[in-house]
Amino acid sequence: MLMDVQEIKEYLPQRYPFLLVDRVVSMELGQSIVAYKNVTVNEPFFEGHFPHQPIMPGVLIIEALAQAAGVLGFKSQEKKPKDGYLYYFVGADDVRLRRPVVPGDQLKLEVNVITNRRGVYRFAAKASVGDEVVGTMNILCAERKVEDVDT
Repeated sequence: MLMDVQEIKEYLPQRYPFLLVDRVVSMELGQSIVAYKNVTVNEPFFEGHFPHQPIMPGVLIIEALAQAAGVLGFKSQEKKPKDGYLYYFVGADDVRLRRPVVPGDQLKLEVNVITNRRGVYRFAAKASVGDEVVGTMNILCAERKVEDVDT
């Protein structure tokens, strides 16, 4: 394992219940990352989505991929939120969600850098469970210097 959740928390400002990356298993700085989100039945969103047929909301799959992209961006630039930087999710193109993610699934998050221009990253992202693709998309994130970062 390359990064556990404690180290991931150094690179992402999100916290429970919104931290959606549990571990990073591989990373090539400036190029790619592979991370995992373990989906458990006690996730708070399952209480309302849907109580008798729990399905991870598609927007949270997108967010999990964006968080993995954020880890890659921060590590590649040798910056952390505590240094006064954030990566904002600013868009997603060509989003395709192919199958539901349910409790017990291990969501594999694969993100590759397409471009990085003046702190605006474009990523190709894919989520899968086992050998099955759950979703694909292109994600845009923008690096910003911020004044008050509470970590």
